Amino acid sequence: MARGSRRSPTAGGRPDGAATRTGLLEAAGAVFAESGFDRATAKEIAHRAGANAAAINYHFGGIEPLYADVLAEAHRRLVNYQVLARAVSADQDPKDRLRRLIGLLVGVVRSESSTSWPAKVVVRELIAPTPHFEKLRREELEPKRALVFSVISQIMGVAPDHPLVAQVALSIMAPCFMLLIAEKRVTEVLTPLDRARLSNEALADRLANFTLGGIAQLMAMELGT
Repeated sequence: MARGSRRSPTAGGRPDGAATRTGLLEAAGAVFAESGFDRATAKEIAHRAGANAAAINYHFGGIEPLYADVLAEAHRRLVNYQVLARAVSADQDPKDRLRRLIGLLVGVVRSESSTSWPAKVVVRELIAPTPHFEKLRREELEPKRALVFSVISQIMGVAPDHPLVAQVALSIMAPCFMLLIAEKRVTEVLTPLDRARLSNEALADRLANFTLGGIAQLMAMELGT
């Protein structure tokens, strides 16, 4: 059963309307990060935002549309489409663009934002998807995936929908996702990966070299090039 229905209200001319909406979004992000979508309540979100619970219906149409907005905002804060597009702009060699892309991802997963509510909300959704994942995939993940696949396909000389492109993308994303969800535990086991021993630039360079080497090997084995 839906936990709310989407409306498109306006602030009705109230000067504090935008501030209230922003406050609710921030509070909801923190609550969803801590409790998950299923256990979060409108009462707790409104309390943290210093607002009336009815404000959630007014500004978002209910807790479900609020969660969908929080999820999209969380992913945008972690990986903004415009920032990603600039990193893979077409005025460079595709291999250099891939290096910039990997550098951007490493910077995200090793930054302070990796412990913020946007990161926690996204990780929760990826590990235990809700019915709202499809909207996230369609509106946030797909456009960004297309940028990444385009760079990889240009390096390999194949179409973006070639199976090898997805395999290379997986090899790029897997270590970044592992660091995003459990960097502390990973570096306790693999101590040379500790931030004090390995800078973001050095780690990104290692991952880029590994990826480009793997691409060359795949091209030789699978494509005969």
